[in-house]
Amino acid sequence: MARTDRRQGWSAPSMRVAFAAAFAVVVVLVGLRLTVRDESHAISWLALPPLAASAFLPWRWVVGVGLASMAAAFVHLWIIFDFGMVGVAAHGVDFLVVSVAVVISAAVAVVRERDDERMKRLTQLASVVQQAILRPIGERLGPFDVAARYVSARSGAEIGGDLYEALNTEFGVRIIIGDVRGKGLDAVRLSSTVLGSYRHVAFERSDQRCMVNDLDHAVARNAGDEDFVTAILLQERGGTLEILNCGHPPPMLVRDGVATYLEPESMAPPLGLGPSVQELTVRLQPGDRIFLYTDGLAEARKDGEFFPIRERAWSLIGHGNTGDGLASLESALRRWVGGPLTDDIALLLLDYRPESG
Repeated sequence: MARTDRRQGWSAPSMRVAFAAAFAVVVVLVGLRLTVRDESHAISWLALPPLAASAFLPWRWVVGVGLASMAAAFVHLWIIFDFGMVGVAAHGVDFLVVSVAVVISAAVAVVRERDDERMKRLTQLASVVQQAILRPIGERLGPFDVAARYVSARSGAEIGGDLYEALNTEFGVRIIIGDVRGKGLDAVRLSSTVLGSYRHVAFERSDQRCMVNDLDHAVARNAGDEDFVTAILLQERGGTLEILNCGHPPPMLVRDGVATYLEPESMAPPLGLGPSVQELTVRLQPGDRIFLYTDGLAEARKDGEFFPIRERAWSLIGHGNTGDGLASLESALRRWVGGPLTDDIALLLLDYRPESG
């Protein structure tokens, strides 16, 4: 495996290619100038290669490109003035321009590398925090095969507030998926509050409506004036799925090649806004798949058109194992969007297989 530069994320062969390309630019520029044999103060254009290299190469490599530019400037003048040093000395200002450009380029590369390293550390920290909050979910939970996936919209250190949990309790399998309004540490803090409360009340409350009240109070106590959490709570007991939706995109049932949204007659407000929930009950059949997601998927769009989740559900997540299904969905979504996602996405896929329980 090719070694990767820890600061830049470039493999060593890629960096060598980039350095060779910068050096080739120097040679080509000198060749062009020698073709016209221009004796004017025109070697300052050799300051361009190190300046360009500072945008993507480490500072030591930038200095190498700069030294190559200075050597090329000397050779250029030496040849133009018939291998004499008098003409070379007369162009000291040109050498000064190139030298200053090399110093500036190296300084820019140093600052860029430090910023890259800082961003890398922050990203690693964000990943650790995210993993600490979103605990891994086993592949088998009660009568379900389960897969969970967190799709980050950005490579930086901004953390989203998407959350999920799945627990096997004496009251049945209980699952939550939600999305905190906002980003950053405040969203993470509120997400942690919701998950901490849920992991407690899921084992204590026999009625999911009471759980919603508990979570609503927890959010109200810890959220800001404009903060809230959309969420769905699910419970499976004896083949019956009970769904409570608090302002969240509806789950999807994939059965026999058909995808159907599981929506209550009226939507309750999010947690933190005093939801009065209406329970939706679904009788499950072996092979049913329940797909849960956050609004990063529901709102993904290209040229104003939303990603066709329902139309493509069966082909992407309706067969095969649940982990591969979510991986296929993410790949299809990224290809369809054709650019960066605008929001993080949490995904859960449940495959009802009671005979394997």
